[in-house]
Amino acid sequence: MTLAFVRSLNQVLAAGIGITAFSLWLYTLTFHLRNRITLSYAAILLSLTAAFGGEALGSAARQVLLADVWYRLQWVGIIVLPAAYLHFSDALLATTGQPSRGRRRLAVGVVYGVAAGFVVLLAAGRLLGAFFPAAPLPYHAATGWTWVFAVYYIGITGWAWVNFARAYRRTVVRASRRRMAYLLLGALAPTFGAFPYAAFLGTLTRHAPLFFLLLATVSNLLTTVLLVLMAYAVAFFGVAWPDRVVRVRLFRWLLRGPVAVSTVLALTTAVRRAGEHFGYPYTVLVPLTMVLGFLLIEHFIGATAPLWESVLAAWNDNEALASLHYLEEHLFTRQDLMQFLEAVLAALCDQLQVPHAFIVGLEHNAVALVATVGKGTSLPEGVARTVLSQVSGGAGLLQWDGYLLLPLRSQESEALIGVLGFPREVELSPEARGTLHVLAERAVLALEYYALGSRAAEALRAFQSPDDFIPRLRAVARYDQQQVLAPREALPPSGEVVQWVKDALSHYWGGPRLSRSPLTSLQVVRQAMQEHDEDATQAVRSVLRNAVERLRPEGERRFTTEWLLYNILEMKFLQGRKVREVAARLALSEANFYRKQRVALEEVVRVLLEMEAEARDVTGQPDNQVTR
Repeated sequence: MTLAFVRSLNQVLAAGIGITAFSLWLYTLTFHLRNRITLSYAAILLSLTAAFGGEALGSAARQVLLADVWYRLQWVGIIVLPAAYLHFSDALLATTGQPSRGRRRLAVGVVYGVAAGFVVLLAAGRLLGAFFPAAPLPYHAATGWTWVFAVYYIGITGWAWVNFARAYRRTVVRASRRRMAYLLLGALAPTFGAFPYAAFLGTLTRHAPLFFLLLATVSNLLTTVLLVLMAYAVAFFGVAWPDRVVRVRLFRWLLRGPVAVSTVLALTTAVRRAGEHFGYPYTVLVPLTMVLGFLLIEHFIGATAPLWESVLAAWNDNEALASLHYLEEHLFTRQDLMQFLEAVLAALCDQLQVPHAFIVGLEHNAVALVATVGKGTSLPEGVARTVLSQVSGGAGLLQWDGYLLLPLRSQESEALIGVLGFPREVELSPEARGTLHVLAERAVLALEYYALGSRAAEALRAFQSPDDFIPRLRAVARYDQQQVLAPREALPPSGEVVQWVKDALSHYWGGPRLSRSPLTSLQVVRQAMQEHDEDATQAVRSVLRNAVERLRPEGERRFTTEWLLYNILEMKFLQGRKVREVAARLALSEANFYRKQRVALEEVVRVLLEMEAEARDVTGQPDNQVTR
């Protein structure tokens, strides 16, 4: 009984590690794959997914042949893991200011090639020996090539750890050094947790099965914890978000992904094994446990989210953050205003028995219809003139062209902020007048609340700068403080500017996005407008063509790797060809084409920044950020 329980627990933990690794891999793909650190970390996660997922599925398989296949999948992950580790350590060392001069990158490529060779040996049946499924820990017997692989595994991971130590010594900022320590501690999990001990100690497990199962269980527990710790440290690489945002995003992802799935898996397994013990291999409690488990866990996460998010984001310790969080939850949008005022007007129509009513708002001496209820309602002509003429008038009802108009005035300043109107069809009793004034007060409160939120939102727009230089600088300088001295154009371009360039190039031969592009605020575009009779479309088109042409290699046009980025830009955007046609001409798959196109657009942004710096040098203007 104890042995069966520990074996089941070990299977659940192995499956949980595989689920966690796969979930973190999806997280990496979703948010920041373009960074070399996270790209290599994604390779580690994929290897761990195969290693622990194969172990969990193999241990649960009923047929020996199927179990053999799953355990061979486990070995694929184990084989690739050292190469991914070396790749990760090289990227980490480069991030701390020690870039490769070519030798380390070459070594990483060679190690990946060696890993491919071991995979071929695995497929050929020479890397592993016979499969023993009946042992407490199923395993493949070791061969001579297995021992060679063990030397390879230890040697390459040892090399990776030398790079880790060098990266740690190069980190001097306390916060970054602390996260680097987290990363190194977390990196212990894949290194030691994924090693195939059973292949070399398999015969010993038969003599003390409970002892080795307990060791495997403890190892899987530590691997789970350290894997999450490593993910936390890696999550800060290559992102321009503040630390609090990174923490909240990662924790939310972990709770709603691996924690929820692993917990439900454990509960379902426990219910199924209990049913088997009592002679019911499958009961209705299994799917019921799964459904209720997911619902209750997701509800618990949602109910407790304000608590743990406030702790992780430190809202309570920062007055500005607390105010912004409150604003996010209580901001009164124009849609909210319209819905509320429509409810007010509907109540007015019911109480006064009028067919329709409307409210107009007054902002900067301009009148606009905000809300209306009833059939055939439209803003009567002349209301704007009437409202403006009554600004200095009283607050009572005004009769105008078959309508009764009630000016809505601010409770604090008595300034006119709107007008409530409805047809003059009935005589208003004192009770009706009282109801009217109560509803008017509600409308005034809504208009003032909306105006307050609009002013707050307007103030926040100052942070929506197109060239988010400081966040990008923070991202690259976390672990390499020399990057603080890097020129603006040397930093990775922001995604928003890349999108602007893409939109402008997509409308290169015409379209509103070209003439209304935020790129028109660039000094280089303004200079080009002087040369094109103040035609913004022609100016943007000219600047973009010059930027693309600067990427053109010397010599006659060819369809080689050196010309790839230029050919994509020139054929796709300047010639206006279809993606499929360009991809076929350049011998690229469509998926690869879009990846290369992204790189090409980033290069155009870099060139535009260089052109902008040159233009500002000529005019003597400071090199400020691009403004909207």
